Parts: sequence; C-alpha cells; structure tokens
Amino acid sequence: MLYFAKWKISLILAVCLFGIVLAAPNLLTSQMAESLPDWMPKKQISLGLDLQGGSHLLLEVEVAEVLKERLESTVDAIRTVLRDEKIGYRGLGIDGDSAVVTIRTPADVDKARQLVRALDSGTETVSTDEGQIRVTLTEVARRERVTSAIDQSIEIVRRRIDETGVREPTIQRQGEERILVQLPGLDDPERIKRLLGKTAKMTFHLVQNSYYNPEDAPKKAPAGTMLVLSAEQTDSAGRPIKMLLKKRVVVSGENLTDSQPTFSESRPVVSFDFDSLGAKKFGKATQENVNRQIAILLDGKVISAPRINEPILGGSGVISGSFTTQEARDLALLLRAGALPAPLTILEERTVGPGMGADAIAAGKIASIIGMIGVIIFMVVTYSLFGVLADIALIANIVLIIAALSFLQATLTLPGIAGIVLTIGMAVDANVLVFERIREELRAGRTPISAIDAGYKRAITTIIDANVTTLIAAVLLFEFGSGPIRGFAVTLAIGILSSLFTATMLTRLMVAGWLRNKRLQTLPL
Repeated sequence: MLYFAKWKISLILAVCLFGIVLAAPNLLTSQMAESLPDWMPKKQISLGLDLQGGSHLLLEVEVAEVLKERLESTVDAIRTVLRDEKIGYRGLGIDGDSAVVTIRTPADVDKARQLVRALDSGTETVSTDEGQIRVTLTEVARRERVTSAIDQSIEIVRRRIDETGVREPTIQRQGEERILVQLPGLDDPERIKRLLGKTAKMTFHLVQNSYYNPEDAPKKAPAGTMLVLSAEQTDSAGRPIKMLLKKRVVVSGENLTDSQPTFSESRPVVSFDFDSLGAKKFGKATQENVNRQIAILLDGKVISAPRINEPILGGSGVISGSFTTQEARDLALLLRAGALPAPLTILEERTVGPGMGADAIAAGKIASIIGMIGVIIFMVVTYSLFGVLADIALIANIVLIIAALSFLQATLTLPGIAGIVLTIGMAVDANVLVFERIREELRAGRTPISAIDAGYKRAITTIIDANVTTLIAAVLLFEFGSGPIRGFAVTLAIGILSSLFTATMLTRLMVAGWLRNKRLQTLPL
C-alpha cells in the first residue's frame, strides 16, 4: 500500500496541478479572466440567483388557447368533409368548449355524425333531434393536449433563454399549467419578458386585398379569408392598415430550419431557410402567384407583405420591415427557437438584488474559513505531523472542488456553499480512520512501516463504504430534488469524490514519501 509506481506519482501530481490551474481564474475579476488568452482556462464558478441576483418569473401557459386551436382545426375538418360529401349545413363554429354544426336535411344527420366522429378519435360526438351535432374533446385527449403544450412550452422557453446567453437558468414546471424561470445575473429582464411574451407563431398567406383606409374594410371577412392588422404599414392618419388574406396557410414557421439577422441595403432584415418540404411549398406558391403579395404573419399581425417578383425556389428568403438591429436579432432568435403552442402570462415577477448574494457569499466565506481553521487545528493537535499532512490534503481538496465547479460550470447556490462547508468536515474523516487504525497497529507491536501499511490496507474498505453511501444519497437528492437541493447535492458529490482522492492517494503518497526519507523507528502519532 505504500509503494507508488512512477506513473501513479505523476498522475496524482498532474491532477493536483490541473486543479490549481482550473481554480486559479476564480482569484481574478470577471474582466481579468475574460482577457486571458484563449489557450488558458478562464471559466469561473457560476453563482446562482440567491448569490448574484437576477430575475424570478412565474409564467402561466394559456391552455385555453391550445384547446381553442384544436377545436378550430376540428371545425375546418368538419367543413371540408361535409362539403366533400355535399351535405348541407349551417351554424358551423365553436360554442364554449365544443364545435357545433347543424345539418339542414334530417336524413343526412346520421351520415354526418359518422363522418364527424371518424375525424378525430379524441372527441365525443352528440346529435340532437334538431339536427345539431356537438363535438367535444374527451378528458383524456384534453389532458394529453395540455401536458404536451406545457412540455413544449418549457422546451421553447429554454431555447429562447439559452440563445440570449444567460448562464445556468432554472426552468421547470410548477403545478399543472405554470413554469418557473430563474435567471441569475440577468442585466436586461425587460428583453427576456418581451421574448417570452411573444408566441412567435409565423405563417405565410397570400394577400387578397389591402385596405389602406381601415374604415373601408368589410366588417366581416368573406369565407376562406381573414382580416389582419399590419404591424408596420399605416394610413395617412397613422392608423395601422387592414389586410384581407387567404386563410389557407402557404407554409408555416414549423418548416423553418434557420433564421439569422443580417443587413440588406444598410437596413436590418431577417433571413430564413426552409426545410425540404417548406421549400417545396414556398417555391410552388411563389411560382403560381407572381406579382401578388404574400403576407408574413407573426402572432396574428402582418410584419411584412412583399410582392412576389419572381419564383423563389431556393428555400430561403428575407423578412424586411422597420426593424432596429436589436429587433431583427430578437426576431431571428424567436424564429430559430420555434413558436410557443400557447401564449404565456407572467403571473409573478421578482428581481433579486445582488446585495443579499454578497452577504451570503461573505457569510459562506467566514463559515468556510472558520470551519477549515478549526479542522486544521484539531488535526495538528490530535495527530501531530500526520495531521499537518492531512491538512495539506484538505487544502488540495478545496482547490479540487473549486476546480470541478468551475470546469463543469455548475451553479453555486447558498445550499451549495453549505455543501462545501460540510465537505470540509467530512474530508478528514478518511484520514482519521486511517490514523486511528495505525495507532492500533502500533499498540499491537508492529513496526512503523508495517503499521502504516496495515492501517491503509484495513481502513480502505470502510472509507469507500462510508463515502459511497453518502454519494448515493447525493445522487438521489440531485435526481429527485430541485433548485437549491440540487445545488447542495452537486457540491456534496464533488466533495466526496475529491476527498476520496486526497485521502486515499495524496495523503498516502505524502506519508510514504516522508517515511521513506526519514526511516524512523517510532512515529509521531
């Protein structure tokens, strides 16, 4: 147990040196660390919301809009199937949480009901004596739709926030229809709120007509069309114009593969690319409608309505408008991240100032220093020179923890600091077990070398068992916990692994080297 091959010695020293190099940037300011050459490590520990401040948002997914959209698609499907079968109807639309239609001829009611029932297995169909058919979503279909919308919303929120460069955000489901978002170190919360407040549902529609005077627009759009306000064009009085668009979607944002902010004629624009299916649809539509306008809708408003001068067959295009550079960048971000399945409402917003974080960091530093000094004094008083070697390993252990947190970019929270303080106390446990075992072997009459070798050999199983059980607890805390609990689990797990290394490898190497040089007949233990 006291013999170390040269490669083992080199590996232990390399790990310690690597830890020092990775931990060193934390002694610098953020600006100084960023100015380091690219080949040098510059990652620093990421501080959580409770330490460096930031924004706390509680969002609610408007699931009613998701269910309404599902009913609208059901209405369109009913319209299509009844027209194909030449069944007369009236009053087709949405009534509360159901899609309703009245069949004109009583003899066609049964056939219509069967056709409607076959459209969607997730609906229940009921008919009345007056020929009205009512279609309602089943409870299972409703629950599945809501769950899918929440999961999709969380993923889209995560993509949008990741695109802004916010490090280590916390994004998780809370309750049935809510999403918790915590953004540490956020310096522009209003921009994030704007990004999250947009559904970013983009569709392309052919323009039927433009009404530059909103008063001349029809009160109700003809069948197959819709009236939409323009987000950028206004009439002479400064009022947004209304545009009459074909209801049929030429191509949607779901077919986008990329979008980037760029410049055209010194003006900010957004370029986009379609996938193969989207490129085919877009190419066909522009080929068949040269010299017509095509409107680009974003969240129900026309953001651009360019004229098709020639077929666009390459699967790419440009969205132009009165964008600022930041607006073009944000629009490209929203399109890349994808559309939310439903609007999000901000129920709660809290801004956490860095003052509390500074106090917490200072208190954590004081607790860590006091704990470390106490442990160092105890080890020196109790185990003399062996205690000094254990204290050196303890310092190396702290350096390795800081290095691991920096390298992994794990978020350090206040509970995480508690985990580090706990690790300081636990880090010397293995050494205490070994040293006490060595004392027992010396009392049994063994020589110093034999006692140390037996002490490490017989204590190693106990050390591994004790640390593995604690590591299992840390893994379970991380798996089933959330937020601060996970922060505690991460630092605890890293501390356990690093203390195992320093106790069983580093301290043993130092003891073996010291004993080999001194050749003592008695041990100062």
